[in-house]
Amino acid sequence: MEQLGSTEAVVQAVREIAAQYDRECHATHDIGADQTSRRTAAGITVTTDPDGSLPHEAHLELSGTPAIEVRVFPEGDAKITVDNVEFHDLPRDDVPPFLHSVYGGLAYVKGRFFPPGWRLVVPLPGDRTYKEITHGVGLTPWLSSKVR
Repeated sequence: MEQLGSTEAVVQAVREIAAQYDRECHATHDIGADQTSRRTAAGITVTTDPDGSLPHEAHLELSGTPAIEVRVFPEGDAKITVDNVEFHDLPRDDVPPFLHSVYGGLAYVKGRFFPPGWRLVVPLPGDRTYKEITHGVGLTPWLSSKVR
């Protein structure tokens, strides 16, 4: 598995995957403790963390279907949203295989009778799988096409 040591490394990897699957990638960068979403306690003019580092957070939107957003946090984790289904706290190193799985057709939706609901399942190499409940009244057309 590829080691992604920084937010910028993840951004570059996502851009390469977007190009590979003929998608556009729009990125927004928040740099500094006063700009990142998890640093709400930072003072007005404080831009570094107490250890002197400059936190870097990125938000990426990929075009096409399914709608995918990736938010990479300076703490080394990410949140990926696929057609309004949110996967929280993914290690940043799992972002590229996660996107390859979705775009490569490995992701699927599984239904359950009890408790009732749908789950988006994204398998990764090495027998790792991410599962999240789909919220809302119905499935999007893309999610419906992935039901097994």
